[in-house]
Amino acid sequence: MYIVSGASRGIGKYIFESLKSKKLDVIGLATKSDFNKNILECDISDFDSIKSANDTIKKKYEKIYALINVAGVASMNLALATPAEVTKKIINTNLIGTIFLNQIFSPLLIRNKKGRIINFSTVAVKLAIKGESIYTASKAGVESYSRTLAKELSSFNITVNCIAPGPIKTDLTAGVTKKQLESIINQQIIQKQLHPSDVMDQVELLLSEKAKYITGEVIAMGGV
Repeated sequence: MYIVSGASRGIGKYIFESLKSKKLDVIGLATKSDFNKNILECDISDFDSIKSANDTIKKKYEKIYALINVAGVASMNLALATPAEVTKKIINTNLIGTIFLNQIFSPLLIRNKKGRIINFSTVAVKLAIKGESIYTASKAGVESYSRTLAKELSSFNITVNCIAPGPIKTDLTAGVTKKQLESIINQQIIQKQLHPSDVMDQVELLLSEKAKYITGEVIAMGGV
């Protein structure tokens, strides 16, 4: 069984629907379920909300194979001009939310004695993009956390990796101007904008047996 956070939009929705199309058991987590029976309403910045989702899942599944943490938020603000509430929302969702998801769902992976955790970062961490200081700080935390978690879960045959995509055509980049997108893409080794299917290719690789010895890594898509 697979769990995907951020399953109602963007790349999370694409991953969720791609796994479903392969006839796999998939449960999505999202702030709104939109009446989809396979998506549970869950605020990932709220420990009790995730625990409630976990309790619901445990009634049907005793163990899971993969946890794919896609949910995240972003905001383009200069470091000194970022409102306090925006700062809290970004850190609480991207970093603390990822930590909570891993803490609460890892026992179901451990029961399986084999599994995959895929957390999501961004190439913006290494590019140090102006206007994304809080966002990149949250994602840098995810990368560091994932490397350590990989060591802690290795004895259970669980791998933990990060996918760090460049700009993708999703809701997350909807507020970014064409000029800003081009500036980011031009800093990549491969100067092309990604499609969600490109990210799904990396997800499928990390979920497969071919990636059983890949752990504690950050896959920077586009190259930085």
